[in-house]
Amino acid sequence: MPNRLETYRVEAYNTAKQSENKMHDDKVARRFGFSGGLVPGVDVFAYMMHVPIARWGRDFLSCGLVEARFIKPVYDGETADVDATEHNGLLTIEVFSRTELCATGTASLPAAAPAVSLSDYVAVPAVTERKPVSPATFETGKWLGTTPRRWAGQDATDYLTDVRENDPIFAREGLGHPGLIQRVMNRVLVDNTILGPWIHVGSRMQLLSAARAGDEITALAKVTANYEKKGHRFVELDALVVANGTTPLAHCQHTAIYQPREQAAA
Repeated sequence: MPNRLETYRVEAYNTAKQSENKMHDDKVARRFGFSGGLVPGVDVFAYMMHVPIARWGRDFLSCGLVEARFIKPVYDGETADVDATEHNGLLTIEVFSRTELCATGTASLPAAAPAVSLSDYVAVPAVTERKPVSPATFETGKWLGTTPRRWAGQDATDYLTDVRENDPIFAREGLGHPGLIQRVMNRVLVDNTILGPWIHVGSRMQLLSAARAGDEITALAKVTANYEKKGHRFVELDALVVANGTTPLAHCQHTAIYQPREQAAA
């Protein structure tokens, strides 16, 4: 029988109010029909990951599989309830806010992390000069890199506070939260072009190794799809996220609307 886990309740926090992506700005987001600036999808994903981390601990951080789809916005200061049901080793996760379903996902714990090879991925630097986004920016088959990112010391502590993570495993074992990997996936987009307001809509992440606080993290990403749907322009990425140039941390698929229809029509 399915086992319903205790609801994990979060007071959502918009970490990106001052970011380049103005979809997180109240005034701009309202022009797109939202009630205010969106809490970043990568942070909602971090809320969702609290459940499998609490369930499986270090094992999940080393080889867990998690995916999420973002349906409706979560807003700053509002309560987000993360509900989960476990059945046959699979967690089905839902995020509710304002009584609305805002995100869905699953998490599981494979017996071992799948083998990956760095040689299957092409390491390229982020562009030296970003140019305004266009469909040509994300040409299918193109390889994209990121500027290295590092969260150490107070930065690592502040991140846990920002995503409302209270599991002691990170401080106790000096580990980096897997939500940081998702932030690096967003940087694949931001480091390589000048975007207008854009929206992260879903991700799949197979963890391969537990990140350490202070790791230098980069992504080796390939554009796997670039298409228009209902007026929006989407990009899909497949990437290996690596620590310190040598240790694969996660294999990720990442989907974003890089030009909402209102922007694409402008």
